[in-house]
Amino acid sequence: MRVLVTGADGFVGRWLVRRLLDDGREVFGAALPGQAEPPAPVGWDLTPDERDAVRWLPLELTDQESVRRCADQDYDAVVHLAAVSSGLEAARDPGYAWAVNAGGTARLVQVIADRKAAGRGDPLVLVISTSEVYGCGAPPLGPRRETDPVAPCSPYAASKAGAELAALVAWRRVGLRVVVARPFAHTGPGQDARFVVPSLAQRLKLAQRTGAPVVKVGNLEPVREFLHVRDVVDAYVRLLARGQPGEVYNVASGQGLSLEELLFKLAGLVGVRVIPEADPDLMRPADIPHLVGDAGKLRALTGWAPRCSLEDTLREVLSAQAD
Repeated sequence: MRVLVTGADGFVGRWLVRRLLDDGREVFGAALPGQAEPPAPVGWDLTPDERDAVRWLPLELTDQESVRRCADQDYDAVVHLAAVSSGLEAARDPGYAWAVNAGGTARLVQVIADRKAAGRGDPLVLVISTSEVYGCGAPPLGPRRETDPVAPCSPYAASKAGAELAALVAWRRVGLRVVVARPFAHTGPGQDARFVVPSLAQRLKLAQRTGAPVVKVGNLEPVREFLHVRDVVDAYVRLLARGQPGEVYNVASGQGLSLEELLFKLAGLVGVRVIPEADPDLMRPADIPHLVGDAGKLRALTGWAPRCSLEDTLREVLSAQAD
């Protein structure tokens, strides 16, 4: 199986590339021009042999010709991960987030749909969205299901909802085999400090080194779940084999906790006692109060279930930061 992974140089992309190589797949990794060769490996990252096994391709999603050169090839499957993935980055420039996330997805699926219409291939296209598209539209304390309304309340989530629509239009129009995955929050070694788990871990480790009693935090009230990226990648691989075109699948554990509970779990693993102090600069303007998912549809189709416990996941993040 020949698989194109867009955003292959990113956090989830590198975990997915490794899994696909382990499964014996031929992997094509798309990355921003000039970044097709990721930086030197560190522990959890791809080995030199793994990198050499990938055919790296430049991809700029805002450039139609770049998208055409990358996507107009003979693939059995495409996993579309490339995106503006940071909510803060998207909020700083919503227009750019829309151009990359929604517009870029539209360009990518158009090229693949044109190939299908010309009888030049029929790959399964797995579009990676986000649980944040649910926004505040579902019951505030219930697990989100695929049938819940989409009600994004941030530029990032809105742009990803646009990406879903762009991809599903190709399914309806020409029968392109589009499958949408909505992963809930996930983390693991290699995630950068723009995201909550490595960010808190970084601040707690600094408090441990300096003896500082106070840790600056954002809003700790929201309830989230945190999957290990390895489990999320396993779900994607299963969807490549079993996903039904035109369908949307949550990737979720269904086990939520508040960010305050997360902070103190991490503090216990680090071995520090801290006092959280709210920092206005760390507050998000539109936090979703409760975002926990129901993955019953995915489980029934593929047998998927998360294998990594939250505690083990957090330990791995902390260990990777120590390296």
